[in-house]
Amino acid sequence: QVQLVESGGGLVQSGGSLTLSCAASEPIFSFSAMVWYRQAPGKQRDLVARITYAGSTNYADSVKGRFTISRDGAKNTVDLQMNSLKPADTAVYYCNVGRGWTNETYWGQGTQVTVSS
Repeated sequence: QVQLVESGGGLVQSGGSLTLSCAASEPIFSFSAMVWYRQAPGKQRDLVARITYAGSTNYADSVKGRFTISRDGAKNTVDLQMNSLKPADTAVYYCNVGRGWTNETYWGQGTQVTVSS
């Protein structure tokens, strides 16, 4: 089983920045897609940003222009740079990776991001 460990969460003021990292136990280029989700209390878990094996990216409209997803093959990490943070960004952020060709999907344990007003 693939293991994922998220880090970088914490408390930040509105307008500030954080970088989240997701460290994988297997090479990140063995995954068809790498995704960041988030879930606020009482809300569904929503896709935030995704990057594919080929490097294509897509973002939720609510974070477009503020968040950037990237990958580091040497470190086996997928990162999420979050700028201009808002209180509405407060949530637990989860890393997810998949291998579509084998129907595999894996989740990290989540990391808390809290943005104060």
